[in-house]
Amino acid sequence: MAKDPICKMDVNEKTAKYKTTYKGKTYYFCAPGCLKTFEANPEKYSK
Repeated sequence: MAKDPICKMDVNEKTAKYKTTYKGKTYYFCAPGCLKTFEANPEKYSK
């Protein structure tokens, strides 16, 4: 399981509908809103 960097919810990497890659690392999200928040400021959430 991956951890959504925005809401901290557990997300299954195999079934996640929302994901993005930032600086070579893949991030998984529970919903499109969390993905949008991350993409607006990835530096804030990728640490």
